Amino acid sequence: MPKREERGTLKPNIFIARSVPPEVEAYLGEHCSYTKWEQEDPIPRDKLLASLRDAEGLLTSGGKIDDELLEHAPRLRAVSTISVGYNNFDIEAMKTRSVIGTNTPDVLNDTVADLIFGLMLAVARRIPEMDRYVKEGAWKRGDDKTLFGLDVHHKKLGIIGMGSIGEAVARRAKFGFNMNIAYHNRNRKPDTEAALEAEYLSLQELLQTSDFIVLMTPLTPETKGMIGLGEFALMKRTAIFVNASRGATVDEQAMVQALQKGLIFGAGLDVFEHEPVSPDHPLLHMPNVVTLPHIGSATAQTRLDMAMLAAENLVAALQGHAPSCLVRELR
Repeated sequence: MPKREERGTLKPNIFIARSVPPEVEAYLGEHCSYTKWEQEDPIPRDKLLASLRDAEGLLTSGGKIDDELLEHAPRLRAVSTISVGYNNFDIEAMKTRSVIGTNTPDVLNDTVADLIFGLMLAVARRIPEMDRYVKEGAWKRGDDKTLFGLDVHHKKLGIIGMGSIGEAVARRAKFGFNMNIAYHNRNRKPDTEAALEAEYLSLQELLQTSDFIVLMTPLTPETKGMIGLGEFALMKRTAIFVNASRGATVDEQAMVQALQKGLIFGAGLDVFEHEPVSPDHPLLHMPNVVTLPHIGSATAQTRLDMAMLAAENLVAALQGHAPSCLVRELR
């Protein structure tokens, strides 16, 4: 597509590697010349590489930004991902070529926190299991103790990774369900402790004493597989484990064993090590595990807000301004 002029200057050329709302595409069109992937399915790697020869900017939501891609994109100056996580960025490769990288934090905090709390409730009160129980005609009159679940109110919530989403979950827990809040984080957060009466604990203490454990760490070499069989063994047998971070932060086989052995009460999962998860994965056949297809931010408004923020980040970077969400390692 030929470049068009704007105020006497050529618009930067970008490639849009995934479908975006019309408002976002219109915004990008005001500031950039663009080509885009026209299909809803993810763009194949070979087609992506072939589309980047003249691109100065890339709007994406996944796929590795590594030496191979950068070699096919000699003019690339900025990559904007429509996601909070950016573990697909090869930071060193991007630094070497002075390529800017941005993400979309904070705009999805409340939406993801709603989902995490939904998972906590669903597992504790066995909501999907009880839904099937009724629909399959198994419901009979009488006080059947086999239908009992666990209380959420006034229990102890332990959050591993007290970032913005973790704080949003903690507020719901503290002020909506009168829960006691504990957290483990790389750094202590005195303001959060004061506002939520939150207790900072070592990872071991948190695992041993919490009724609900929510994992919200980014995926890094340090956090990969951080929750394994040893960690599950420390948890209460009545504990509920929720992962809405990245699947690879948990040793999935260890989690399967922990659930099979009754080391924990149940789990709520929005993420898996390999996505989409295989239909024959043991986790999909356990009644005490609620499984979701990575939908933490999946509402129309939030996805629009994320895409628009990513577009604004990209335009700012290409115009020589500081993007509002430059990833930490590239600042």
